[in-house]
Amino acid sequence: MIEPFLGTWNLVSSENFEEYMKELGVNFAARNVAGLVKPSVSISVNGETVTMRTESSLTNTEISFKLGEAFDETTADNRKVKSIIILDNGTMIHVQKWLGKETTIKRKIVDGKMVVECTMNDIVSTRIYEKA
Repeated sequence: MIEPFLGTWNLVSSENFEEYMKELGVNFAARNVAGLVKPSVSISVNGETVTMRTESSLTNTEISFKLGEAFDETTADNRKVKSIIILDNGTMIHVQKWLGKETTIKRKIVDGKMVVECTMNDIVSTRIYEKA
C-alpha cells in the first residue's frame, strides 16, 4: 500500500550521505553542496501512476512510475539509470542500474517518519524525513 508514503516530507537528518555519494561517483564539489541541502519529497498517486518530486535549493527532480515497471530516470546528480520501484511488505524498494553498477534506495515509514536507506556496495546512508 502506497498510502502511508503519500504527502510531503522534509529531510531532518542524514548519516553517511557523503560516503554514499562518493560511492555513486558524485564529484567533490557536487557532494559538498548536496550535503548541505535539506530536500523535501512529495509523493502522490493518480490511478496507477506514482509521482515523486524532490525539491531543494540545489535542484528539483521528478519521476513518475508504475510499481513493478521499469522506467528511465535521470538522477539529481545527472546519472541516466534504468529504475524499478516495488512495494514489498510496506517498504518501497527503488533499484537504479547504470553502466554495470547498481544502487538500492529503500523507503519505509517508521513511527510516522519516512526512513530512507541508500545502499551501494557496502556503503549505507540513512536519511530521515518528517511529514511537512
